[in-house]
Amino acid sequence: MDNKNTIPYSLESFATVPTGWTKFWRTCILYQTVRFFVIGFKVMRIVAGGHS
Repeated sequence: MDNKNTIPYSLESFATVPTGWTKFWRTCILYQTVRFFVIGFKVMRIVAGGHS
């Protein structure tokens, strides 16, 4: 077994750098708008299902 301790503030303890595609999808206004309505629709289905 490898009992490796991570040193705080070392390069291993930081999050990974997002890829180019990840940055693109995070900043794409059209994609964000579509996701907003899809997630909103899912929430509305759950709420409406609880009130019937």
